[in-house]
Amino acid sequence: MPKIIRKKLLINIIAVVMMFLLLCILFDTELLGRKAAYFNGLVTIGMFYTIIVCSLNLLTGYMGEFSLGHAGFMSIGAYASAIGTTLISNRTELPDIVLYIIAIIIGGMAAAIVGVLVGIPALRLSGDYLCIVTVAVAEIVRVILSNVGIEEITGNATFGKSFAGIARVSDYHYVFITMIICIAVMYSYIRSRYGRALISIREDRIAAAASGINVTKTKVLTFTISAAFAGVAGAIYAHYITTLVPTYFNFSKSSEFLAIVILGGSGSMTGSIIAAPILSALPQLISYVFPDFASYRMLIYAVVLVVVMIFKPTGLFGGKEFSLSDLILKPKSKKTQVLSQKVNQE
Repeated sequence: MPKIIRKKLLINIIAVVMMFLLLCILFDTELLGRKAAYFNGLVTIGMFYTIIVCSLNLLTGYMGEFSLGHAGFMSIGAYASAIGTTLISNRTELPDIVLYIIAIIIGGMAAAIVGVLVGIPALRLSGDYLCIVTVAVAEIVRVILSNVGIEEITGNATFGKSFAGIARVSDYHYVFITMIICIAVMYSYIRSRYGRALISIREDRIAAAASGINVTKTKVLTFTISAAFAGVAGAIYAHYITTLVPTYFNFSKSSEFLAIVILGGSGSMTGSIIAAPILSALPQLISYVFPDFASYRMLIYAVVLVVVMIFKPTGLFGGKEFSLSDLILKPKSKKTQVLSQKVNQE
């Protein structure tokens, strides 16, 4: 491994460890007092939002296709993982970390399988037609979940059409590590030859096919990976909220994910990482800081979105990425080098 790559990797690892330690100091001590539980919830929600928004950015930003069905894949991961862990918990007791790992594996695999089944026929379409198909798939999934008898499968009590009694194992320690792994995998995929092929398809599909790239295979692979990470986010959500309601995974939720991708910057993983936690927590923070404006929190949220799109239509980061390691290891400009040489000569 080249020396510069080792340095960048070390800087990124140190930054991640420092972020993790900061969260531990905030939530594992009495620094925030009674507010710790509230802000812990906001941070956890922001982390699984980051995973699903980054996964959607693979489709929207890097593949160049709009999808409004990510809430459907999230619901598949949420329900599949909840059913799996509930069946396991009814038969044996496992440590929370083991149950959490099982949950995200089941959620990711279930969503990935559905992603393949949907992607193979759907990705022969593009543009508005693909968007319509993803909306239809998400609505079909929601209707099925609204009518399936979960209590008959798991034996757990339910509340109306909701699925209650799910084990709460999505501790913020686990969720943070999962988020870092998911982002690292997605970023590595984008930087790989498959990611470069994907970007070439986005820029010119005909030219990419003429260059020997299997367009359908690359798009289905990306669609499957994106669906899998949406399922992981759903599993985290299910085992943090502990109650699932099918109406949560509706069209407006998919639209919210897409709005965050566009506001952060379509084609910018950094934009999604920064925009997702901020925009997911903004309505709750408005209610918390300004209780008198609690009923207007969604209006304020909408105004913020409109303002950003007016003054920064390409999103906060556009298609650019921010790299802490590149910022630290940035070489001196020629002007600075000339000045330093003169000083050394004198």
